[in-house]
Amino acid sequence: MSTPDKPIRTQQPVSYHAGRAMFTADHELYRRSVARFIADRIAPFHADWENAGLVPREVWREAGNAGLLLPGIPETYGGGGGDFLYSAIVVEEIARAMVTGVTGFTTHSENVAPYLLEFGTQAQKAELLPKMASGDIVGALAMTEPGAGSDLKAIRTSATRTDGGFLLNGQKTFITNGYHADRVLVFAKADPDAGARGISLFCVDTTAPGFSRGRLLDKLGQRAQDTAELFFDNVFVPDDMLVGELNAGFGYAMSGLVRERLLIALRCATALEVSLEWTVDYVKQRRAFDRPLIDNQFIRFRLAEIKTHACATRAFVDSCLAQYLDSTLTADGAAMAKLWASEATRDIDDLLQFFGGYGYMREYPIARAYTDVRPNRIYGGSSEIMREVIARAL
Repeated sequence: MSTPDKPIRTQQPVSYHAGRAMFTADHELYRRSVARFIADRIAPFHADWENAGLVPREVWREAGNAGLLLPGIPETYGGGGGDFLYSAIVVEEIARAMVTGVTGFTTHSENVAPYLLEFGTQAQKAELLPKMASGDIVGALAMTEPGAGSDLKAIRTSATRTDGGFLLNGQKTFITNGYHADRVLVFAKADPDAGARGISLFCVDTTAPGFSRGRLLDKLGQRAQDTAELFFDNVFVPDDMLVGELNAGFGYAMSGLVRERLLIALRCATALEVSLEWTVDYVKQRRAFDRPLIDNQFIRFRLAEIKTHACATRAFVDSCLAQYLDSTLTADGAAMAKLWASEATRDIDDLLQFFGGYGYMREYPIARAYTDVRPNRIYGGSSEIMREVIARAL
């Protein structure tokens, strides 16, 4: 393999997608702030964090000080007080820089915090949300179990009534932020005979007796994102840490899926765009047989197809984003956005191919895109589940 004629850039300047009219000047000012924080405080250290298997705890507090956490939660509770577009910006800029070690910011800010805001008591919100916004508390969401993934009603973690509260017993796995979490929102069955109608949502303090964490999971990609198993052995949860109504947890989970799936779609659309940018830049510089790779018709035509695919993905996802802002995005609409955008990232396989052997080196962001974007076709509901959701709405 010959060496490149000149150094290949591993980072691209941030593109602000001029023409996305829904984003105002204030939004773009915030985008630049987020991109700057990522460039200064995350990207230079990300490779080391991948080797360690997690992001240092102090990064959460730095992110809180920089306004990256809870951007859409009201200022009353310490959040940024912005609209959903501020949340979208954080997701997109993390994806653009391919710093997947901090994708847990999304779980913390866009899954855990909204559950507390919408269904929590005033005391729960006042106690937890300001500390989550500052990064002093890290939040996690515990749905998935070894035998229950997309089928939430199949969970086995139990919540047994006792004096003054509940005793939780069970196991959760693939939990984002599981290692650092100070509070975990846990879906458990308070009425095991009622199926989906017996699921409740509990806020667990990870210092409680009986709570323990398993190993950091050895993942194919997203290696700096802490992902762990959690265990509950007669963990006492007081009555005032029941989130919402008893046995209403399944409905709460379903209500959050539209938002979650749209954010995944936004992440995937951005990841595909930036992967294409890296590749176009590379094939213009890299030479083979005395000419740039871009002069090869097959490569040039395949890139043209992928660009078209990326533009179609952006247009569709942004249309769903506009619907969400208008409160008109349906469950099947969000499922279509996630299905389309996550499946579109299959194109990253071909983009990596055009880097040749360099594409297999994790020092090149295209390699991290290949492994780190892949889970988007699984979590938040797999592509197969998305097809079922869409089909049921036909």
